[in-house]
Amino acid sequence: MTPEAAYKVLTDEQMQALEADRFEGAEIDKKDGYIHLSTADQLTETVDKHFEGQTDLWIAEVDLEVVGTQIRWEESRGGQKFPHLYGKLRLDTVIAYSPLERDEDGRVKLPVAG
Repeated sequence: MTPEAAYKVLTDEQMQALEADRFEGAEIDKKDGYIHLSTADQLTETVDKHFEGQTDLWIAEVDLEVVGTQIRWEESRGGQKFPHLYGKLRLDTVIAYSPLERDEDGRVKLPVAG
């Protein structure tokens, strides 16, 4: 079953750009030609692998139904299929966002709207 949402990890500077609806992607996104997203199940591993030691991080929840055909599910790390956004990440496609926090088990907490 395809999830209804995916998640983007952002730095403080990237979060400010998203809030101003000017986020063009992280350097890796620009290099690869799409915006890297993760499912809820992939998110903690993504943060641990690509953002180790960083403290200025945010999690943005993206509504996959709203972005529609701009999402492609493509094989990546360990053969898993990841959601890749071919287009701009617009603020109106974000359901919720919050600073990165972890639960008592070390998993990244998902943002909660409202």
